[in-house]
Amino acid sequence: MDGLDSFDPHWIWITLGLALAALELLVPGVYLIWLAAAAIVTGALTYLLDLGLAAQVIDFVFLALIFAFSARRFLRDKPIVGADPLLNKRGGRLVGETAVVTQAFDGGSGRIRHGDSEWLARGPDVAVGARVRIIGSDGSILLVEPVTLLAKEEVPPPREA
Repeated sequence: MDGLDSFDPHWIWITLGLALAALELLVPGVYLIWLAAAAIVTGALTYLLDLGLAAQVIDFVFLALIFAFSARRFLRDKPIVGADPLLNKRGGRLVGETAVVTQAFDGGSGRIRHGDSEWLARGPDVAVGARVRIIGSDGSILLVEPVTLLAKEEVPPPREA
């Protein structure tokens, strides 16, 4: 048995491409799929043009570079947007919610309770028990503002023109 000499080179490239595509399924990262595509195209070119080993390797390298950089540019210009952009941004999901101050804000920072969690927060000085509205997040620190309930004020009558 003389090793790989008994196999046609185009089948070796196509098998390598399918193996790389299968690895992409196991180790997702959108990198191996471009090498798989380059290997499959190299196999097709080798079958059609009966290329030598040096030409096959050069074709594979150039096709891999072309596919990878083209995909990178395409994905940069048209990024894949998920159905829920705040999926892993818990602080962003809390924007607009109200919470209760559990540790008074002194010097612009304190703690608040939202639901069953306590969070570090930054905002104007407020006392324990005050209600605050979450207006943003800075990493795991929530940015808050005091909730001011409208007092019943007398509305002045409209001016006569």
